[in-house]
Amino acid sequence: MDLKEEKVSLTAGQTKEYAVVVTNTGTEDDTIRIKVDLVYNSELPDPPEWTVKLYGVEDKVWDVTFTKVTEKEFRLIADGQREITLTVTCPKGARYGDRLNVVVNAISKGDPGAFDAKTLSFSARQAVLAVKSSIGHERAVADAIYARAKAKDVGVFSVLVPANFRGYVYVESMNPDRLEEVVRGLRRARGVVKGEGESTGIAFSEIEAYLTPKPIVSGIMEGDIVELVAGPFKGEKARVMKIDETKEEITVELFEAMVRIPVTVRGDSVRVLQKEEEK
Repeated sequence: MDLKEEKVSLTAGQTKEYAVVVTNTGTEDDTIRIKVDLVYNSELPDPPEWTVKLYGVEDKVWDVTFTKVTEKEFRLIADGQREITLTVTCPKGARYGDRLNVVVNAISKGDPGAFDAKTLSFSARQAVLAVKSSIGHERAVADAIYARAKAKDVGVFSVLVPANFRGYVYVESMNPDRLEEVVRGLRRARGVVKGEGESTGIAFSEIEAYLTPKPIVSGIMEGDIVELVAGPFKGEKARVMKIDETKEEITVELFEAMVRIPVTVRGDSVRVLQKEEEK
């Protein structure tokens, strides 16, 4: 059976699809028994059920979760193959840390000793969602979301107001549907931004820049004309000669100094007057 074992984290409502190829390696036609075991694990009682479906085992969809039937059979010619599609959907009511193991077994009826078993491990994780707000009111919207979510205990972990991305608030939440309930009716909030296709939430890479402090020398280039705003040379104009991002320092050459000796200062003690590319 061709199915790669893996561990996957899904957000509430997200679906993962797999192609499972079953091959009869024998020299005679055989009946293959497919057995699916679902093992739930949760830190809280009564976890919501994940949806597990298989397509291609029989004419209709085999919904393992709904029917509770864990075994199906089909005929396979000698050296023949059958491709089965397996889908696993994280429930919309999932709690952080809810887990599911899906064990797929392919067993030869003609030779019970010929079998294969693969395990897929899933866990529920929070999603990062964008809430659109009126420009200039991002902080007020964020505070209102946090206060309402805390009162209702809807699984909101954090709220982020990006400094350089106006009109949006980012919310780390377990359940996108319940977040919509929180946002509905909030003053200055314009609703939750929907993800595309089957994806739920925003990729972490899209907001990573807002979580990582920029170096204080960010935006300064060699050749820029700057004004010193702190230290003994405050008010002097200079040209940037060297940048040390590790130490967050820059070396400048003062224009009005009798002897042009390089001076090293902190990156936050200068103000850029003219960029090198603007000259």
